[in-house]
Amino acid sequence: MSSHEVLLEAKALCAWYGAAQILYDVDLDVRRGEVVALMGRNGAGKSTTLKALIGMLGKRRGAVRFLGNDISRSEPHHAARMGLGFVPEDRRVFTDLSVMENLEVGKQPARRWADGTDAPLWTPERLFKLFPNLGEMPNRPGGRMSGGEQQMLTVARTLMGNPYLVLLDEPSEGVAPVIVEQMANMILELKAQGVSILLSEQNMHFAELVSDRAYVLEKGQIRYQASMAELAANDEVRRAYLSV
Repeated sequence: MSSHEVLLEAKALCAWYGAAQILYDVDLDVRRGEVVALMGRNGAGKSTTLKALIGMLGKRRGAVRFLGNDISRSEPHHAARMGLGFVPEDRRVFTDLSVMENLEVGKQPARRWADGTDAPLWTPERLFKLFPNLGEMPNRPGGRMSGGEQQMLTVARTLMGNPYLVLLDEPSEGVAPVIVEQMANMILELKAQGVSILLSEQNMHFAELVSDRAYVLEKGQIRYQASMAELAANDEVRRAYLSV
């Protein structure tokens, strides 16, 4: 298989919270080793899209395929077992468990790509190189960490599942600038290891640092898609859909 293989694809994806429809016919795809930004203002439907892709919403319609398998009606844990990682915005760490114990919870077996090559295999040692902060506090309970550290631990725990692709919800939201920088480095490192990432993001600067392509959402519909460089150069689109 080529490096351009599509890992995740949504076609005409619709989603509801209760009776309210939030997403309308969203089409998107993410290829192997690619970082794709899902951009838009607050309430545009970015987080909902990630949740709908992995199956966390009660009601969704449309087709979602991951590694060629139809996961349109799968439960989230099925998608996770297949190698689709999800890092929610609300940093769900186990507060009573230590950093090491949190990592153990996320552990899954090694994986191979469809072409037979090994997918990245994550161990605590490798993750501590990626997140030196965590390496300095392996025995600290999750509840005694800063928000940024918890964010990193959530990402690290997801990586212990050796995912092919990670859905990353608002990685730069509400964390200190130094952590934002580490997040950007972490995403680029994951990409270098062959992991694909679909991230929801409002921060144009952050998205530009890490992303190859972008989709722009407004009111639950994709209004624009292009390379990250094209979006960065398009003032009109940025003003219409991204500026506050």
